[in-house]
Amino acid sequence: MIKIKQSILLRVRIAFLFVFLFGGAIVYRIFDLQMVQGPKWQKMAEATSLQFRTIKATRGNIYSDNGSLLATSLPFYRVCMDPTIMKDEVYRQGIDSLALELSRFFGDRSKAEYKQKINDARQAKRKYLILNRLQIGYQDKKRMESWPIFREGRFRGGVIFEKVEKRFKPFSNLANRTIGYINESESGAGLEFSFNDNLRGKHGEALFRRVAGGSWQQVFGDTEKRPEEGYDIVTTLDVNIQDVSESSLLRHLQHHNADRGCVVVMEVATGHIKAMANLSRTSSGYYAESYNLAVGQQGLREPGSTFKLASMIALFEDSNLKLADTIDTGNGQHRFYNNWIRDHKPGGYGKITVQEAFEKSSNIAVARMVDTHFGLKPDKFMDYIRKFGLADPLGFQLKGEGLPNFPPRQKWSGITLPWMAYGYGFEITPLQTLAFYNAVANGGKLMRPMLVSAIRRADRVEQEFAPEVLEQKICSTQTLESVRRMLEGVVERGTATNIKNAHYAIAGKTGTAQTLVEGRYVKKYYTSFAGYFPADRPKYSAIVVIDNPKGYSQYGSDVAAPVFKEIADKIYARDLEMHPPYAAPVAEKKGDFPVVQAGYMPELYEICKLLGVKQRTPIAEDWVKAQVDSASIDWTPRASTVGRVPDVRGMTLRDALYLLENKGLKVQYTGRGRVQQQSQLPGDRAIKGSYINLKLG
Repeated sequence: MIKIKQSILLRVRIAFLFVFLFGGAIVYRIFDLQMVQGPKWQKMAEATSLQFRTIKATRGNIYSDNGSLLATSLPFYRVCMDPTIMKDEVYRQGIDSLALELSRFFGDRSKAEYKQKINDARQAKRKYLILNRLQIGYQDKKRMESWPIFREGRFRGGVIFEKVEKRFKPFSNLANRTIGYINESESGAGLEFSFNDNLRGKHGEALFRRVAGGSWQQVFGDTEKRPEEGYDIVTTLDVNIQDVSESSLLRHLQHHNADRGCVVVMEVATGHIKAMANLSRTSSGYYAESYNLAVGQQGLREPGSTFKLASMIALFEDSNLKLADTIDTGNGQHRFYNNWIRDHKPGGYGKITVQEAFEKSSNIAVARMVDTHFGLKPDKFMDYIRKFGLADPLGFQLKGEGLPNFPPRQKWSGITLPWMAYGYGFEITPLQTLAFYNAVANGGKLMRPMLVSAIRRADRVEQEFAPEVLEQKICSTQTLESVRRMLEGVVERGTATNIKNAHYAIAGKTGTAQTLVEGRYVKKYYTSFAGYFPADRPKYSAIVVIDNPKGYSQYGSDVAAPVFKEIADKIYARDLEMHPPYAAPVAEKKGDFPVVQAGYMPELYEICKLLGVKQRTPIAEDWVKAQVDSASIDWTPRASTVGRVPDVRGMTLRDALYLLENKGLKVQYTGRGRVQQQSQLPGDRAIKGSYINLKLG
């Protein structure tokens, strides 16, 4: 009996011990899951069900100098729904009509297929269904909100319009590379990338639920942290000048079958960039803005003869050199150690003045003068180059600025300085060359090129960028006068006489440099023209670069200079401030006469008759101008040639509008009274759709 009791007691103890150990294991497992592995499983649960996710802020806008939108974010929507949320009666009454509307709008499925898709999701109790992955605009969204079922709203009709913002450029590809882009990893180019910290704003956060199909649906509630919109940036770009620059560059790249090119236009007094165009040939043979050649590292090149301006300023500043001094260039070939320098003209220029050497772009003359004067003090020459802003980065507002590449002083040889004198043996960007030429136009004041003038939110300016002076005076006033005469002489008598015109003066310098390929110079040319206009009162400076033109014309004077003139002509035509004031000829008057200047002949004749004003017999012309002759008015014809801009100066606005709009011109005007100035010159070709500005007074 005792043994039986002991046996039972042993078994109970063993069973109790087993239960205790099992319970302990459960407790340990619970502790392990909750305390040790808890964070791991919590993260996994969040990843598979609920998760706080980022809500991107609306990106700021990019504006031109006059407030035109260059880039903005537009809302688009993806159409989804929760087919389980609506009541049976609402669903039955509206599903057929809704399926028909969806089929008609998207056109990818039939009415029956859309109905079946929604039915299947409702029966499977799927709370999230993407009806179509095509994104719709705001107007389409408003239209859909009136459809059956959808009109019940989000919480009774189940419709979900998921907002997706897309970057939109109202001017399409205008200044495309300058505006740039930003991708999902926040790398990119241009303004979008360089000012991303300002444009992107502050992202918000909200709780999302993972639903069937791997998509995420926001759970609306108090947990949402709203995003803060990005700042807007205001650029210095002028839409009209940008358009003119891109169009001219593209046309000439195509004409010369060139590899690539760029144009930059700058406002002289401020350093504001008014246009920046960059075009490169694509694999398909077209041209596109794929890289900023004016600023970036890939735009670094040996500048060629445009650099001769820097050499001449250094010589004028460091010696008693005068424009009338002479230099012997010989027969067009000159030997420096074991290397030859050649001039473009066969047989050479012989003995010429310093001014002629620059105007004719003599390599030998500039190389000899620099080598003679700075040969024993090359560091002094480089000091001048640094002062001109050519040896150091400009600190431009776009990221990725190319760094000037001059050979280290310890690696110079006997030919380094003479080669450098006319633009070989080092690399700079077109923007650096332009900033230097702009300083000459600006009375010696070197400005930092500027592309963004302000950062703002709505109408409140958060940060303003004032024009910044890098060097107050790059050289003396006497030197400036000398080099400006030389730059004007290049167009008047030198290598760029083909761009000389009667309306305003251009000052500048042509450049043609051979391309270095694998250590050897080949017959591929880097052509350029840098300068400013009008030469007597500079308002704009510009540089044009065209790389590797094909065909007969391969020099800066024939390739790049005509682009400069074409752009300058169009800017001059639309900018009345650059025009000399028009003064109507005043004839000696006898007696008091009313103001009669020009207009429609029949009307003027009748008015003068009514007022009793003496006048000559009317002529058989519709449009005339009036002249006082011997106490009477004489009528002379004001011809309007077909396809040409008429002369409307002196006319009333009504008459001017009639004539100009019949030529297909778009008229803009300021002031009151009669026309005093017109931006497109009389006799120029009338381009339909172009703008003409009138100043009344």
